[in-house]
Amino acid sequence: MSIPRLAIERPVTMFMITFVVILLGAISLTRLPVDLMPDTQFPSITVRVNYAGVGPLEMEELVTRPIEQAVSAVAGLDQINSTSAEGSSMVRLMFTWGTDLAEAASEVRTRVDRVRARLPEDADPPIIYKFDSTAMPIMGIGVEGDYDAVTLRELAQNDLSPRLERVAGVAAVTIDGGLRRQVHVDLSREKITALNLSVDRVVQILRTENQNIPLGEVDEADRTLLLRSPGQFTNIDEVKNLVVLTRAGVPVYLRDIAEVSDATEDRRSFTRINGKPGIRMRVTKQSGTNTVQIAEGTREEIERINREVPGVRLNVLDDQSVFIDRSINSVREHAMIGSALVIAIIFLFLRNLKSTLIICTSIPISVVGTFALLYFGGYTLNTLTFGGLALGIGMIVDAAIVVLENTYRHLEMGKDRVTAAIDGSEEVWSAILASTLTHIAVFVPMLFLTGISSIIFGQLAAVVSFSLAMSLFVAVTIVPVLCSRLLDPPDHGLNKTGPIAALNRWGDRMLTGLDNVYSRTLHAALHHRPTIFGVGFALFTVAVLLLPRVGFEFQPTTDEGEVTVDAELAVGTRVELTEAVLLRLEQVIRDTVPETVMLITQGGGGGMGGFGNQSSHRGSVQVRLLPRTERERSNEEIAIALRRDLSGLPGVIVRARPSGGQQMRGMPGGGGGDARLSVEIRGHDFASIAIKQRCWG
Repeated sequence: MSIPRLAIERPVTMFMITFVVILLGAISLTRLPVDLMPDTQFPSITVRVNYAGVGPLEMEELVTRPIEQAVSAVAGLDQINSTSAEGSSMVRLMFTWGTDLAEAASEVRTRVDRVRARLPEDADPPIIYKFDSTAMPIMGIGVEGDYDAVTLRELAQNDLSPRLERVAGVAAVTIDGGLRRQVHVDLSREKITALNLSVDRVVQILRTENQNIPLGEVDEADRTLLLRSPGQFTNIDEVKNLVVLTRAGVPVYLRDIAEVSDATEDRRSFTRINGKPGIRMRVTKQSGTNTVQIAEGTREEIERINREVPGVRLNVLDDQSVFIDRSINSVREHAMIGSALVIAIIFLFLRNLKSTLIICTSIPISVVGTFALLYFGGYTLNTLTFGGLALGIGMIVDAAIVVLENTYRHLEMGKDRVTAAIDGSEEVWSAILASTLTHIAVFVPMLFLTGISSIIFGQLAAVVSFSLAMSLFVAVTIVPVLCSRLLDPPDHGLNKTGPIAALNRWGDRMLTGLDNVYSRTLHAALHHRPTIFGVGFALFTVAVLLLPRVGFEFQPTTDEGEVTVDAELAVGTRVELTEAVLLRLEQVIRDTVPETVMLITQGGGGGMGGFGNQSSHRGSVQVRLLPRTERERSNEEIAIALRRDLSGLPGVIVRARPSGGQQMRGMPGGGGGDARLSVEIRGHDFASIAIKQRCWG
């Protein structure tokens, strides 16, 4: 028994299967995480070691080379890239695609442990982490308040950050800017020399005395008590009154040999928001969670903090969910418009409402059923999966149209609905199976891609293939059942007057004229076959010759409303001088870019959760612009204008260099999704200034 005959004889079973598919798809849609692009996990492992106060050459000799020698024999290793900078060493291991990163990370950790004894004792323990695109911040929050820099940072770190981390889906909140409180102990060289007291001895005493020590258990009656000795310093006086040694029965206090002050850490970085010192908090999400929902929950928590915490104001500086939501809505809107056009064209050719409804049932069933594949396959609802659905909508109805047209042909032979549906479906179901498999075969090779292409286009191929398979299921089951119940015989119930009859007459004339034009064109082509072959070959040759002139890029650029100015001064420049240079850049930007909404200036060490730039001679100014609909210039035009304006600064010259290209957001070395323009600015104050435009695709 054929599948269409079985479906027509068991209509209730077919409808129940359809309802189950729709139910699973609808539930899956509510639970699908929404993101801009598919989750990307590069086969990359990074080993980072911090060693404060050590130059790049020493970092390379003492830290980087021993680690490189230790990890160079890890299985599956493809490439090693290392960077030795002031106070930090970073060794990035790139593995071949398909390598089990969990196993590779375990082996890297084992090999690093073997050489840990060769590393300097004062260096921080090595940090080993895998690259994860979800580790990139999804939201930046600016903190302003009526407090000094130390108090504001402590408030952000101890009170605000824990509240934001309690939002569902938030993994961590990192803080940039402000100053940390620090107790300074300035020893007197003459006094410690007279007492024959070494600096290391003082440091050891401070470290030993500033800790809580557990003392064990004590039994008292019918209870067991846990004892501890609280010894951590609680105020500056306890530090001053610390006994460092005893001479002739007389205690020597720390205040006797040193000046103890309650101060702040040395200023190594700075953060400015709209020209004022501020604090920037970066929110990162958990892997596989919904970026849009996390951003909404974070914004709600920000509103509660602004209401409940006096003297503090939190503002959202950047939010990935806005761009994600806008992109997803745009794709969704175009998919809906495409569906409406498909339905309109079907109705225009069929000129029958029941026939149109029968065919269009395949669209929602196939699309909603595909959501179940996304959920159970671990995919996210992103621009590629949505684009795959939009791409497949036009092909989804093909099989259903063939089944309905053949059923209608059998109705014209005088058969009843059920017989016509069975015979019409059985005649073409093998043909539509071959046709659908042909469409799927186009996308199947994408499932075998390697590298980043496998992540990007693999989901696209899976979505299109599954939606076509669902349309085939609908065409050989639900469509025959509906035809056997709803399809009208020829001329049955046809309106002789009215708008429907006028539409039918107009459609008949249009299709008849189209048939005549095609018939004449076909006869002319058959009578001039050499000419047709020659024209076709000439067009193919022209296309091949024009192909090298077509540009190639991984993703199309978009105007995200942001321009970034990166400044690099001479190596070793103090952070105060770097800040002065960036203040000059801020002023130029304010004067020349009226579309500016917000300026975020950062320089020096820190940033990106401690994995960013650690050099005091580098800084950047992020220029947030008005929405594209509210400004005449694009961000690329603004970046070009900034290049010209900045070249007019005293002592600054402009020199072109090849563009850095476009990178996907979150990729290693991708620069956060920025496209670097081909300009380098040099002068007596600047080592270089690079102007970039934000182009998340």
